[in-house]
Amino acid sequence: MDRRSFLTKAALGGTAAAASTLAAPAYAQGNRTLTMVTSWGRGLAGVFDAAQHVADQITAMSDGSLTIEIKAAGELVGAFEVFDAVSSGQADMYHAADYYFVGQHPAYAFYTSVPFGMTAQELQNWYLHGDGQKYHDQLGEVFNLKSFIAGNTGAQAGGWFHNEMNSPEDFNGLKFRMPGLGGQALGKLGASVQNLPGSEVYQALASGALDGTEWIGPWADEVAGFQEITKTYYTAGFHEPGAALSLATNRDVFNELSPAHQKIIENASATTHQWSLAQFLNNNGAALQRLIAEGVQVKEFNDSIWDAFGAASGEVLDGYMEDALFAEIRASYNASMAASSNWIDKSESAYRSQRDRVLG
Repeated sequence: MDRRSFLTKAALGGTAAAASTLAAPAYAQGNRTLTMVTSWGRGLAGVFDAAQHVADQITAMSDGSLTIEIKAAGELVGAFEVFDAVSSGQADMYHAADYYFVGQHPAYAFYTSVPFGMTAQELQNWYLHGDGQKYHDQLGEVFNLKSFIAGNTGAQAGGWFHNEMNSPEDFNGLKFRMPGLGGQALGKLGASVQNLPGSEVYQALASGALDGTEWIGPWADEVAGFQEITKTYYTAGFHEPGAALSLATNRDVFNELSPAHQKIIENASATTHQWSLAQFLNNNGAALQRLIAEGVQVKEFNDSIWDAFGAASGEVLDGYMEDALFAEIRASYNASMAASSNWIDKSESAYRSQRDRVLG
């Protein structure tokens, strides 16, 4: 049995026993300030906004009795160190993309995005009305976290490249920034995949340390300034069709809070998800038009590249199926995605196609 499986079974097996023997917790009284560490550089468009929004919502909903002190990436711990900092109790909560932490458990990828996975709406369907939130909580039990989805970028772009991509072979040896299981899929195509914090990507692309990068989408990418470096932009990507962001609180800290404060954190996270998704979708269209006006060439990957993405992605996902929890979550995720997609294709997708045809 590997370490992840052992930790999962031990934690989940011990939870029921603990629940039956421990007395009701003593909740902390009075005002409290929690420290939130983030994976975002201060001011990163959209993602830092989501962290700030959820912090502000918690304070407002609690009438100031629960306040959040935000630490941007590097101010207390590094961008990719926030998971361990909160799990261990060094900080109280984090805001990040959970696929940064597939090294702790690969199933965390499902709570940001997996290649050829769910759109933002499909993910929320699974999370709120399927088993998604239940499994997020089970993962949290393993790592002493209480997690909620708290933001979404919507579909992310394929990325910026110094050169046009004409075949799967063009990815061989390519130095490319892409986190999560999507990055592992590019690795299958021979890419040299880098996982850099967002605040470091511009300099790496400008210096030639990267041959290309994905970040988020037109608005956040424009603010980051990638169009100053290259004009080749692929607008549809395989890796993040609806990328969620998460707020995770140290589980011991969360259990010390009153039921009202616990519910405030949950509801503030849900509110932030919708607010964040709307922010990205509202801003992306206009930003894309500005990029085009600046000479950016909008491109799409051809079918041979998409086919290669698909084969590599399947290989990556299949490679984790020996982990029992990953396999269980993947089965639940895929079943929900199929059910949601079946109706959306026949309703919204068909309507939008006809709307575009009729309105020209």
